Order: sequence, then structure tokens, then C-alpha cells
Amino acid sequence: MATIMDGKALAAEIDMRTANKIQRLADQGVTPGLVVILVGKDPASQIYVRNKERRAKKLGIHSIVRNLPETVSEKELIKIIQEYNEDSTVHAILVQLPLPEQINEFHVTMAISPTKDVDGFNPFNLGKLLINKTDQTPIACTPQGIMSFFKKYQIDLDGKRAVMVGRSTIVGKPMAALLTNANATVTIAHSHTHHLSELTREADILIVAIGVAHYIKAEDVKPGAVVIDVGMDRDSNGKLVGDVDFESVEKKVSYITPVPKGVGPMTITTLISQTVTMAEWSSEKNG
Repeated sequence: MATIMDGKALAAEIDMRTANKIQRLADQGVTPGLVVILVGKDPASQIYVRNKERRAKKLGIHSIVRNLPETVSEKELIKIIQEYNEDSTVHAILVQLPLPEQINEFHVTMAISPTKDVDGFNPFNLGKLLINKTDQTPIACTPQGIMSFFKKYQIDLDGKRAVMVGRSTIVGKPMAALLTNANATVTIAHSHTHHLSELTREADILIVAIGVAHYIKAEDVKPGAVVIDVGMDRDSNGKLVGDVDFESVEKKVSYITPVPKGVGPMTITTLISQTVTMAEWSSEKNG
């Protein structure tokens, strides 16, 4: 049976280290500031934002949730972002996706200052990640959280065959860059990939973020592989499940993340940790 990679326990460990950093900043008179902008009333987004706010406040971060109506214009949203860009008490800005159709996500991403882009989606930060020049560079939180799993469980990526199923800017592309920077040999696959299971069966490291419940079955994985499930899906009974058929795959692989309590907790923890790190960078620059 596989070792189950406990995201909840690892998140608690990282939160403790983050709390120590927050205390050191407090001694310098600095409180990390995070702004989350939520447009409209998407139920899933509201839950994510509430969880982020709760974790931030628990650790002593100054957390602002800015709720905007579904009808807000792109121009108004960008004006608000620019105000926070210029606010020295704010170290990190996050605009919760998805956005209403009248707003272009790319324009919004571009509007966030690269130094406050806690999600790591600004093309400037993505470019630095791609060329492996990541000093004082925010990196997408879910891929960063996954790298924390590899570190915690001492999984060596050097020379390993890694397959990333999913090509989003949120997970797939930054994850592929991080794996490449760690000297893995990386293939990005997606819903248009022909003979997908032939690729996944060759993977020493398999990361799945395709958004289809139980898409990856036992016959799609290599014996002894490390499997990271980024999926957050609902089965026919409304139960939260992943993109990997956990029960069958667990018997065949060496490590696997569960859903829930796997990648999910690590994403929020990494967001909070990165906010504090960005406050440290700002403090160093201004100190």
C-alpha cells in the first residue's frame, strides 16, 4: 500500500514556521497584508475566500476581503487593484477566479504589480520561473505546495520521468517549470493528448489536474509511481473526490495524495506563507 501524503499535517507544520516569521516581522513593526478581491457571489469562490481569510486571521495577517458586485466593470476593478498596488501596508494581492465575462482575466493579472502578485500569475513572474531566476519571485501556490510534498517525503526528482496532466496557468504550466528546474524530465499532457494512458504509465511522478472525477485508474499508473491528485470533483453522490481513483491506485503506487486533505490544504497554507515571505522581501527592500 502507498504512503498517503498528509496535506493537512504538512500544512500545520508550515503554518508553525509561518507564525514564527510573522512574529519576527511584528518585532520590526511590520504586519503582513493580504487583499483578496472577490467579484460576484460564486459559491465555490466564496468558500475558498472564506477559508483563506480564516487562516490568515488565525495566524495574525492583516486580511482584507474586498467584495465587488457581479456588474463591476474591468476599468473599475483595475482602478481598485492599482490603489492596492500603491498601498505600502498591502504586500499581496489576489483576485479570485473565475471573473464575470465582461472582465478580461489577462488584463487583471497584468494590472497586479509583480511584487504583490501572490498567485504568481503575472507573466513577469511566470517568465522568471521559466528561466529559473526565482529569487524574490512569487510562484503559483498549488505547484509550490506540491513541491513541499516532495521535500517533506524526500522524493528525489532528479532525472525522474514526470507527467503533468493539465496545462492551466494555475497548476500545469508552473508545475512543469518547477519540475524542469528540479531536473526532472517533464511531459505536459491534457484532454487533447492522444493515448494518454501510454504516457501516464511511464511516469515516475504523475500529477493530475484535469478536472474529471476518477479519470486516472490503476491501469493508467506505473507500479511504484508517486501520484499527486490536484482534482476537486464531486461524484454522483455529491462526495468530494479527486481526478485519481484513489482506492484502486493506492494499491499500486508508492506515494499518493488523498482528496480531501491532500493538495487542498497546502494551497491555502502556501498562499499565507508566500504573503509573509513577500512582506519580508518588502521589509528588506525598504529597510
